[in-house]
Amino acid sequence: MKKFKELIIYISLILCISPLNVLAYSNKIIASGKSIGIEIHSKGVMVVGFYDINNISPAKDADIRLGDNIIKINDIYINNINEMLREINKNKNNGFVKVTIVRNNKEYDTTLELIKDNNNIYKTGLYVKDTINGIGTLTYIDPGTGMYGALGHEIIDRNTLSKVNISNGNIYKSSVININKSKSGTAGEKNAEVYKNIIYGSINKNTSSGIFGNYKDKIDDSILYEVATKDEIKLGGAKILTVLNDNNVKEYDIYINSLNKKSPIKNISFAITDTELLKSTGGIVQGMSGSPIIQDNKIVGAVTHVVVDNPTTGYGIYITTMLEEMEKK
Repeated sequence: MKKFKELIIYISLILCISPLNVLAYSNKIIASGKSIGIEIHSKGVMVVGFYDINNISPAKDADIRLGDNIIKINDIYINNINEMLREINKNKNNGFVKVTIVRNNKEYDTTLELIKDNNNIYKTGLYVKDTINGIGTLTYIDPGTGMYGALGHEIIDRNTLSKVNISNGNIYKSSVININKSKSGTAGEKNAEVYKNIIYGSINKNTSSGIFGNYKDKIDDSILYEVATKDEIKLGGAKILTVLNDNNVKEYDIYINSLNKKSPIKNISFAITDTELLKSTGGIVQGMSGSPIIQDNKIVGAVTHVVVDNPTTGYGIYITTMLEEMEKK
């Protein structure tokens, strides 16, 4: 009997100290569908290309690669191109500068030779950028946490096809002006005007599940959608919320063909069935990423990809995947 009591006490202690897996996001959130302008600033300066000076490529000789982030020049941290040039100019007469780069989350030091061109100007052989701009769709706002999620996929640099490691950024109000339609083999795109004087929110994270941050504009929580679990989503009819003109968010019909719980982001395979949307866009277009997917008055996911060979079809990510990523530190 004594041993039995000790066993009960021991089990009780384990139950008391076991961590509880409690999610902080709300079970009802705002499904947006608004068009947003996006501006992100990279950590340091991103290498996006190379050029030769007098048939020499000093950047390649220093083993600097596409997609590397330059974070220091001569052990001085830099945040943008102007700071990089300032530090290089301080040391150009030496002919070399020490460069610290980040590649695959690891830091490396290398020595970059500065070469004079035919105009007697020192050159690095590097093409770099520190800012990326674009448009997309705001997926949701969590009224409980004041945070948002958008896009449903990571932002990559078109030159390097690598994910951008960000230091900060903002999302802005955006109005769709017109649309270049999709056709087989070519994804169309939304063309939009971005109002950088109207900031919707900050960007804190750029991940494979989307971009996330704090929403700063006024929140209208008069209409909330319950968050659907993966098991609640079913094959059949659903809707997406997106903008085709100005700031007007509208519902458009889709059909969910299959579900994939094993894929990290391509979870929901669907086809556009709405005649108005097909007539206006030819299917899924760039800038539609992040459009919330609604089924049975629940938010189930977000549009992420177009099938280029058949742009009337595409993929979406589970909304719970985005919400769980939002919570990660």
